Amino acid sequence: MIRTVIFDMDGVIIDTEPIHHAAFLKLFAELGIDVSAAEYAGFLGSSTRNVMQRLVASYSLPQAPETLLQRKRTLFNQQFDTDPSLDLLPGVRPLLDDIRQAGLGLVLASSASKATIKRVFDRFGLAPYFAHVVSGEEFEHSKPDPAIFLHAAELAGTPVAECVVIEDSANGVAAAKAAGIYCIGYASPHSEGQDLRLADQVISDFSELSAVIIAGLPG
Repeated sequence: MIRTVIFDMDGVIIDTEPIHHAAFLKLFAELGIDVSAAEYAGFLGSSTRNVMQRLVASYSLPQAPETLLQRKRTLFNQQFDTDPSLDLLPGVRPLLDDIRQAGLGLVLASSASKATIKRVFDRFGLAPYFAHVVSGEEFEHSKPDPAIFLHAAELAGTPVAECVVIEDSANGVAAAKAAGIYCIGYASPHSEGQDLRLADQVISDFSELSAVIIAGLPG
C-alpha cells in the first residue's frame, strides 16, 4: 500500500516550463550561444545549477555557473511575477485535497531552486499540503540521479516500496525508477519530447488519479 506521494513541481503541479524556456532563450541570446531544441529537451528535470555547469563546459563560457544561474533566475522571476495567466495545472488542487484528506503523506521533490519553490508556494498557497519540500539545489547531481527521491522518502519516514512519484520528464522518471519507486508519468502537453516509457503508468489528465487509486498501487 502506498503511504507517501512525491510530486515533482515544474510541469506537474504548475506549468512554469514556458517561463523557464523564455528565460533560458533570453540568456542564450545574451551569451551568444545556439542551443538546439534537442539539447534543451535534455535539460528538463535537471537543476538550473547543473544545466549551467554543462553550458559552461560545452560552450567554453568565461562566466562562472553561479553567475549564469543568478542571471537566469532574475529573468525567470521577472516573467513569473508579471504573468497573470499562471495557475496550477487542471485537476492538481482537487487531487492534492483528496490525497491530504485520505491521510497520505505529501512530499515535493523538485529540481527547482528553493527560491523558486517558495515563490510558487507563496503565490498558490501550497505549503499546507506538503509535509516536506526537497530542492534539487541540495544535491551535487540532478535527476536522473535518484538521490532527491531517496531523500524525500527518508524525510517522510516511508520505505520506497510504499512511495509513488509523479513526474513529467524523462530524467525525473529515470530518477524515480533508479530509487526503486513506483512512478506515474504525466504526459504534459507542455513537456513534449519526453520519453516516459520507463514509468510504471502514464496519465494525460489528473482526473485519472484519486487517493484511493494511488493508495492501491503496487509498491
